[in-house]
Amino acid sequence: MNASMLSYILLSCLLLSVQAEYCGVREIIRYTEHLLGNSPVSCPCRQAAVRSCSCLPIPESGHELACFVNGTKYLLENNESSNPVITRLYWTFQALLDRKLCKRMAHGDQCQYKTKGNVTEFLETILTTYQKINKSNA
Repeated sequence: MNASMLSYILLSCLLLSVQAEYCGVREIIRYTEHLLGNSPVSCPCRQAAVRSCSCLPIPESGHELACFVNGTKYLLENNESSNPVITRLYWTFQALLDRKLCKRMAHGDQCQYKTKGNVTEFLETILTTYQKINKSNA
């Protein structure tokens, strides 16, 4: 093996390790804070027979990413398809899940949750999750 081949292999390994750490933390925090600031009053999801409310999964630990994909996809399909911030969040979460990026997030394909929350509660869960990652990076 010659020196140029060895340097190519080392550079490739370095790039892969950096890519695996990409979580989009600052971007996701910024988008989520923007949505929370512009969010209309949310309805209560915990009441029985609430039909006009977007009730989204509040994930169990270890299932955050799959639930964030499901929740943002639901918003896109039901009432927020024209919102470019929701679209960006959805595609960011989907890429993180599909490519198994961000080692700090579990990559289970199934969203598991015990409760559902309204849009504000869902967005606050995203924000809290990514603020914890950001804090551990500091």
